[in-house]
Amino acid sequence: MSRTTELVLGIIGGVIGFGGAFFALFFGALDAEFTGNESVLNSGAAAFWFSALAIIGAIVVKFWAKIGGALMALSGLALLWNIGLFGVLPALLLIAAGMMGIFRKGKRQVEEKAA
Repeated sequence: MSRTTELVLGIIGGVIGFGGAFFALFFGALDAEFTGNESVLNSGAAAFWFSALAIIGAIVVKFWAKIGGALMALSGLALLWNIGLFGVLPALLLIAAGMMGIFRKGKRQVEEKAA
């Protein structure tokens, strides 16, 4: 079944998540330079990897919908946890795409239940 919606939402969420991660990395580097506190820098680095995981999940959703959906939903929650307001928009997109990947039925499954 074509999972184009999940693919597009996942890629857009991952790319916007990269943007939020770079903002967090930038502000974290400034914070680390002036105060010595590296927690924001570490959160930005984690958000970078979760954004990459979201794009991988978006690609995987074409072949294994439930696994790709779970990867995107997990990435969305992790982005929201790691970078806060920088991650709200990508988290919404990724969680929506993840839930669609996990719970949406294929055309064959719906037709078989109707018959």
